[in-house]
Amino acid sequence: MRHRLPRRAPTLSIVAGIVLALVAGVGAVRAVWSDALSASAEDPTRVERVGLDDRADRAADPRAQRCGGAALSAPRELRGIWITTVDNIDWPSRPGLPAEQIKAEYLGWLDLALQRNLNAVFVHVRPSGDALWPSQYAPWSEWITGVRGQGPGFDLMQWMIDETHKRNLEFHAWFNPYRGSQPAPSGSGPDINALAPDHPLRKHPEWAIVYPSAGTTGSRLHFNPGIPEARKFVEDSMLEAVQKYDVDGVHFDDFFYQYPVGKQDYPDEAAYRQYGSGMGKADWRRDNVNKLVQEMSQRIKQLKPWVKFGISPFGIWRNSSTDPAGSPTRGLQSYDDIYADTRLWVRAQWLDYIVPQLYWNIGFDVADYAKLLPWWVDVVKTTRVQLYIGQADYRAGQSGPFSDPGELDRELALNRTYPQVTGSVHFSAKSMRADALGSVSQYAKHFYSTPALPPVMKWLPGTAPAAPALKSAADGDNVRLSWTGKGVSSAVYRVEGTTARLVATRRGGDGDYTGPKGTYCVTELDRSWNESPPAG
Repeated sequence: MRHRLPRRAPTLSIVAGIVLALVAGVGAVRAVWSDALSASAEDPTRVERVGLDDRADRAADPRAQRCGGAALSAPRELRGIWITTVDNIDWPSRPGLPAEQIKAEYLGWLDLALQRNLNAVFVHVRPSGDALWPSQYAPWSEWITGVRGQGPGFDLMQWMIDETHKRNLEFHAWFNPYRGSQPAPSGSGPDINALAPDHPLRKHPEWAIVYPSAGTTGSRLHFNPGIPEARKFVEDSMLEAVQKYDVDGVHFDDFFYQYPVGKQDYPDEAAYRQYGSGMGKADWRRDNVNKLVQEMSQRIKQLKPWVKFGISPFGIWRNSSTDPAGSPTRGLQSYDDIYADTRLWVRAQWLDYIVPQLYWNIGFDVADYAKLLPWWVDVVKTTRVQLYIGQADYRAGQSGPFSDPGELDRELALNRTYPQVTGSVHFSAKSMRADALGSVSQYAKHFYSTPALPPVMKWLPGTAPAAPALKSAADGDNVRLSWTGKGVSSAVYRVEGTTARLVATRRGGDGDYTGPKGTYCVTELDRSWNESPPAG
């Protein structure tokens, strides 16, 4: 989903001296950086690591609970990866694979998530006006079978969610709301007639926008955000997945209006004349995006109040040179250039979480990670919105600061110095698996060495379950635990000195665990991660 991947779309010059690199259809401008501007981080990288167990806001329920006289302690943070389907960037490895290989490859990503002690996956289920489920609103995605509109012969979405939940991982369904097609030749480009026969833009060509213009590299189709009927249809198409499936979250990245290409303006003049209501065009475009975000927030909660709603925006809202409330940066501005008022969405609390894409290094003079991070902390500080950070695993091994395998490690260390930062999502799955320079192994050793529970969102419906009924039995040098309970999942703690630390989680209220001899306790959790008293 993020910044630049070597084999993807061309870079676009937007701001003097700044390169904006796009991954075609994946979901975000990936960077505001250029090799010429890359600054060495003169050691702003010395960050003291703070353990999650030392942070009251991330510890297990502070009221309370003890296991064999030891206080329960569990990291409370969202740890996720983006699994990108468009252009087969992550999965499937290519279109048209047999169903069993499609499944085996997806299970491999879940294995990776468990290996790295993650607790969430963000799966690209609507990359471009299509769907990874049998939908009445959109054709099957070509990235699965290789044929636009042709499904794999089974309900892929249901299977993915079932397998993800078996491993006690959250499944966040990742949508690109307004994308209509991918650039040619891998996609249909700006040609409506090249879309799947049942594609909604073939039925409603009046909703279609071509941008950038035909004949320009990257030209594609979009649903026009300025047409209310198109916006309602796009919302309905995404909410269909919420209604039909047990998703844990609805997730957007930062493609609403297309990132600008050269001096080409977005060709929505007719819609503006009809629906502009006297607003300036830029304000009208922002209002169109705001309506989508607000309406989706309301409609998700009306449908399933426990489903989380989050967005992963470009990391810069506005520069302080433009707006005193902006960040100390000099890059593209989402508010002005792509009409995404990301700060408003947080302040209005339309979101449950926000994941700004901070894909720049500590010390980068155009967009310094160490300066953007506290800016976002300040944005969420007086709201209930949880702040996770989009981490640029894909940049590990690139020239410049990311040629240092410790860059990502230092960024996660810096995150830990702010209590408001309650998680990270890594782009993307294949970069985490590649572990360039051992950078993933380095940060995982320091920060993801044990399991973690997602942070509780207290405003979502939920009640901590009762403690489970627990049995234990000696098994040589080990202890075998088994329990029954009423939770959606359960957590296992082992006493280490004065602390009982989280060692495992299981899906479902019933479970078992075998570990070395010692004192153990087990808790139950509801789907919002509210935790019971311990049994043990």
